[in-house]
Amino acid sequence: MLYWLMKHILLGPILRLFFQPKIIEGAENIPKEGGAILASNHLAVSDSFFLPLMLSRRVTFPAKIEYFTGTGLKGKLQKWFFSGVGQVPIDRSSASAAQGALDTGVRIVREGKLLGIYPEGTRSPDGRLYKGKVGVAWIALESGAPVIPVAMFGTDKANPIGSKMWKPYPIRIKIGKPLDFSRYEGLSGDRFVLRSITDEIMYSLMELSGQEYVDVYAAKAKEQSTAVPEQGKAADRVPETKAS
Repeated sequence: MLYWLMKHILLGPILRLFFQPKIIEGAENIPKEGGAILASNHLAVSDSFFLPLMLSRRVTFPAKIEYFTGTGLKGKLQKWFFSGVGQVPIDRSSASAAQGALDTGVRIVREGKLLGIYPEGTRSPDGRLYKGKVGVAWIALESGAPVIPVAMFGTDKANPIGSKMWKPYPIRIKIGKPLDFSRYEGLSGDRFVLRSITDEIMYSLMELSGQEYVDVYAAKAKEQSTAVPEQGKAADRVPETKAS
């Protein structure tokens, strides 16, 4: 009920008015029933709002548990909001918690639902497409569900990283053909198979989105970008020495 209210009465009409989102290609690739994995590029937080808005079926996205554990009025409103837009809390603070997140993904798909997932693991820091994590492949093999690539366009302009206010900008979505990995059934424990599947998914996303691909994890790229200024500061503190 809350999801329906958010989509059709509260948030949905506002998003449609200011951003005019459209599926410009591939709407027919979303199955009318049954479980499937929607693997999307990740440009902005708003990706998780616009994709469900444009589909008739509910999409469930894993979200960090901090969105659901806040205290006070703000915490309650935040939990209500993220629950309302179809997100479920995921704890990724440890190895066991990460496995729990993957198990939750499998459960969602086995229940015949649509699972939204970002193989990059975090938002792209610069609009390029980064190396995918193998969790999406593991969920696909364990659930037996197809993986449907999804490319978002314009969400990084409407909702730039670090911005507190969204700006009106046309949002466009492309949905690719389902990818079937049943040929790898029973091989979810093979890391080489998982990497091969993940790379195939990322290649499909690259073709669909037109983004430049970077064979580095997005989280690593973010770490490196913040480390460079610090290294520069350290270098500035090294005293110069005269040549002998």
